[in-house]
Amino acid sequence: MLLAYAAGWLDEPLSLVVESQAALNPESRKRLAAYEAIGGVLLDELPPAPLCREAIDRTLPRLDQAAEQAVPHRPAGTAPCGCGSRPRDGLPLPASLRRLVGSDLAALPWKWRMPGLSEVVLQVGGGQRVSLVRIAPGRRAPRHSHRGHEIALVLAGAFQDGTETYGAGDLQISDGTVDHEPRAIGDRPCICLTVLDAAVRLTGPFGRLLNPFIRG
Repeated sequence: MLLAYAAGWLDEPLSLVVESQAALNPESRKRLAAYEAIGGVLLDELPPAPLCREAIDRTLPRLDQAAEQAVPHRPAGTAPCGCGSRPRDGLPLPASLRRLVGSDLAALPWKWRMPGLSEVVLQVGGGQRVSLVRIAPGRRAPRHSHRGHEIALVLAGAFQDGTETYGAGDLQISDGTVDHEPRAIGDRPCICLTVLDAAVRLTGPFGRLLNPFIRG
């Protein structure tokens, strides 16, 4: 995904995941910078493309519009969400996500989904379901598989899935071959940014009864 992002191919939901991971994960940030640098070199090596005579006349007005819509300067230490102060939750999230969630994740309208698990659906274009999922310490998500793909980026806390442990900045990608029951570990909730392109399929003994009522 990093390479696709650097090339400008990703849609809004996946771009949000990449930007958030780069903000939280130094290794991801380093790799993304390398891909973008390579892309810049390749662009420099491309031969000039001829432009029609009207191109400059169409471009100059658009530059003026871009200048009028430019984001105002943000003083150092203020939050990228535009709230004028440091994020209350202390998480180094990118501006693209802060604009959706504000300065404090705890203040969001979390919806109860099951004991120990709540969710906030984010209004993001692209057709996928983009949400924040919060699992209480020691609690598990319901056992499930996937009808499509699920991307989960840990924003805070950690979870264990089988023998693997995922902490802040770690990314898990699951598909229909995965049947799992992630469990939040540690002494604070695990909060993940998730992107689903199809509804999950519950596989536990009681969850199977609910599958007809689950929507993506």
